[in-house]
Amino acid sequence: MPRLSEVIAVLESLWPAERAESWDAVGTVVGEPDQEVVRVLFAVDPVRETVDEAVRLGADLLVTHHPLYLRGTTTVAASTSKGRVVHTLIKNDIALHVAHTNADTADPGVSDALAGALDLRVVRPLVPDPTDPEGRRGLGRVCALDHPLTVRELAARAAERLPATAQGIRVAGDPEALVRTVAVSGGSGDSLFDHVRAAGVDAFLTADLRHHPASEFMADHAHGPLALLDAAHWATEWPWCELAAAQLDEISDRHGWNLRVHVSKTVTDPWTAHAASPAGPSPATAPPRSASRAPAPSDTSGAPN
Repeated sequence: MPRLSEVIAVLESLWPAERAESWDAVGTVVGEPDQEVVRVLFAVDPVRETVDEAVRLGADLLVTHHPLYLRGTTTVAASTSKGRVVHTLIKNDIALHVAHTNADTADPGVSDALAGALDLRVVRPLVPDPTDPEGRRGLGRVCALDHPLTVRELAARAAERLPATAQGIRVAGDPEALVRTVAVSGGSGDSLFDHVRAAGVDAFLTADLRHHPASEFMADHAHGPLALLDAAHWATEWPWCELAAAQLDEISDRHGWNLRVHVSKTVTDPWTAHAASPAGPSPATAPPRSASRAPAPSDTSGAPN
């Protein structure tokens, strides 16, 4: 059985910490270097649900995509949700390791896994890593479809292939426009709009698209076919867990470690329900409404009540 330090060395070779963004918090958060590792669990979020799953599984190591303390902390008191995570991990001898933006830009990385889940053929990074002479690392991926799909069909494929969430897939643009090339980026992607424009693709699939950036982006393409597909953040990054687990499995076999590697299927997307708007009058034709209020006292003076 390998020691934690040996497994971490392998994880660092896949996703070197120095390739993470300067603001990121990656690497080993909890863990005794000499402890033995038999069972590993991959998950997107280091939250109570996945930590409890690691305990039930008897895992020795939890590897997550999202950091536990991205903005730092002054306490790990068990009275806080994240402090409780730390206490649970330590009490159960479970190590925690994080690969975040260093996994985003890896080859293969988060967006490769997203493209693979959608049966897209990766052509190149959307934002190449200038330190990679082979031009394979970087943020996002520019992909091609083997056969053109309409925006509606591509959205349906994403809804079918990605883990189900309350949000589903939101679409901006003509649902019947044809898509031959698509950019993808796991996680929040509206900071990449300039690169998407430059890539000349027909659609961009990502997550966390905000109203104003999306509205302005679509306005710039009012006479073009480009469409936006907005999936849940967790759903776009979960395929990486399967990819990463397969990578560690292969390395374990090569070293004769016989690790038991698992992928969490626990949905940790924070949104739990979705209420679709019923068919009805548009805002332009609907009568104006105000908040419910008690009847005003009789007053004919015209002054506000």
